[in-house]
Amino acid sequence: MRKPLLALLCFFPILPAQETPAPTRPPTAQTAPVTPAPEGRWDEVLKSVDDLMWNLKLGDIADVDKIEYTSLPPQHVTNPNAPGATNPLIIHAYTFIPKRLDRSKKQPLIVLIHGGVHANFDSSDAHIVRELIEQGYSIISTDYRGSTGYGRGFYEQIDYGGREVDDVFNGCTWMLGEYDFLDPKRVGIVGWSHGGLITLMNIFQHPQTYAVAYAGVPVSDLVARMGYEAEGYRALYSAPYHIGKTVREDIKEYLKRSPYYHAAELQTPLLIHSNTNDEDVNVLEVQHLIDALKAAGKKFEYKIYDNAPGGHHFNRTDTKMAKESRREVYQFLAGYLHPANPVR
Repeated sequence: MRKPLLALLCFFPILPAQETPAPTRPPTAQTAPVTPAPEGRWDEVLKSVDDLMWNLKLGDIADVDKIEYTSLPPQHVTNPNAPGATNPLIIHAYTFIPKRLDRSKKQPLIVLIHGGVHANFDSSDAHIVRELIEQGYSIISTDYRGSTGYGRGFYEQIDYGGREVDDVFNGCTWMLGEYDFLDPKRVGIVGWSHGGLITLMNIFQHPQTYAVAYAGVPVSDLVARMGYEAEGYRALYSAPYHIGKTVREDIKEYLKRSPYYHAAELQTPLLIHSNTNDEDVNVLEVQHLIDALKAAGKKFEYKIYDNAPGGHHFNRTDTKMAKESRREVYQFLAGYLHPANPVR
């Protein structure tokens, strides 16, 4: 692993100095937009370096792979008559299979979804992936359309709350079809922030696919969100290659992409977490979702943390409280997925 890593690091200085790497963290109200459209090759080079980190961090306990599959065609096509313009989009995903997994028995699968608006599945989440692997879960995590790390063309394929949901679902389908030891009746889906939105939209659209779901600090109400976020953040949605209109110009489109609007469709066991001091997904969004689920008479579990340290990332850090919160999540998942080594 060291030689490829050194080769990539040595390659950095010959790239044009004016090119700026695209950050991979999701935008916040204070800093939006933090992920401009990538320019040049930095975006892809940094992604390649981080890909190596997955093996360095988790290769001791898991078979780590990066795969490609096809999903729906682009949502917006400038010239549909151009060669290949409406071809299925090629999607990348990471797969993790525990080295000590007993493949002679049916085993559970976790679909783990990264956040956004524009970001990617990077190795800063390796501690969470390790915790899941140690419980006996196989994992697939998709870099859905709009993810960073694949150049400007892929970045501008974004379809927030739209076809990216299909990208994740198609990744789950690919994983189940590829590995016959995975149990299609024991599939869980997990995501934080925008990954929480995609989690919710997946279980609303494909209730028979997922046995259980966890949505951490999920984006839940895009109409409300556009009201309290900064102008730069709102511009990401109204860009010509995305929704193309502001919420004022097309409120129905923003509602269609908002989980709370689909609350009546819930059939999957669900746990939701929020935090009152979340500086990104204001708790009012999640409260709208909770209220809508209650109004629809749905059975689900939720917990609103009061000023938990870490704000938006409160239970993804390495603090004692974060680990205790994740233990609650893992215990909830295990009640439906029955992994080999559940957290007690």
